[in-house]
Amino acid sequence: MASTLSIIKADLYRHDGLKGFGGFLRGWFKPGFRYTLYFRLIQAQGKYSPFRFFLRWLKRNGRMQYGFEIDVDAQIGEGFYLSDHCGPVIIGPIKIGKHCNIAHGVTIGRSYKNGKIGRPTIGDRVWIGSGAVLVGKITIGSNVMIAPNSFLNVDVPDHSIVLGNPAKIISKHNPTEYYINRILGE
Repeated sequence: MASTLSIIKADLYRHDGLKGFGGFLRGWFKPGFRYTLYFRLIQAQGKYSPFRFFLRWLKRNGRMQYGFEIDVDAQIGEGFYLSDHCGPVIIGPIKIGKHCNIAHGVTIGRSYKNGKIGRPTIGDRVWIGSGAVLVGKITIGSNVMIAPNSFLNVDVPDHSIVLGNPAKIISKHNPTEYYINRILGE
């Protein structure tokens, strides 16, 4: 498992290729990176750490100021890109792979179906457009593009594009090629 510092470096690099201390200072003024930084630092702290309580307070202020809400129990891989366009982004305690982009107005959460609670599991290199809603116990493969304003409550295979409401799934080779960029180490 990668260290918290290497994960933060990968997250920072996704924002305009920023790196180093100067890049960190520039990244600090990007709401998506700053909120992600709070999220990463909270997860690195012990459950009852005083610093964790302070970080949760900062994260809460970020939620009120920018509209981002990511549950601290969410498992998010390195290279996470949260759009700097402020607007509601709600992510429950789910699992998201490496190098994923999430635009503004996105909701990812649970639903009830046949008396069961379910939450999405998202693969690597997934691009989720503005206003998309992903709910239920679904699995979204790797290298998937979810178009803006799509409603998704079905499984999606690798190498797909998802369009509309109800979701229409189209198989495509490397759909996120020009959308997932600036990956540290590539």
